Amino acid sequence: MSVIYTAHVTSRGGREGVVRSSDGHLNLKTTQPKEGAEGTNPEQLFAAGFSACYHSALKAIAKGKGIETEKSEVTATVRLHKDDDGFKLSAVLAVTVPGLDEKQTMELAEAAHQMCPYSKATRGNIDVELKVGAAQA
Repeated sequence: MSVIYTAHVTSRGGREGVVRSSDGHLNLKTTQPKEGAEGTNPEQLFAAGFSACYHSALKAIAKGKGIETEKSEVTATVRLHKDDDGFKLSAVLAVTVPGLDEKQTMELAEAAHQMCPYSKATRGNIDVELKVGAAQA
């Protein structure tokens, strides 16, 4: 397996600190996950990465099938849970592809879920639900 990209991001202070990429493009204040907090949190960062990566997989599969995805969207909702073992995550990926019906969109969404590196990394580790249509809180 050949490496095509390596990301380096350093955290200082954990949830109450900063994260910065080695190239400086990512440089954010981090905070506890709560409404109105100034800064981002690891769950938002994970949701951003997951939605972008998954959306790219969806677009690649659609392109191979001749499906237009210019106005498609993927919204990742990542939740932090507390249970008897500590903390865990769950995610919902809401997919919209204008011009496709629900069945066609779900087929595309499921294929993207097999291809996306984030989906592969989370498979069997966290609950990930695929939904067709607009994201729900």
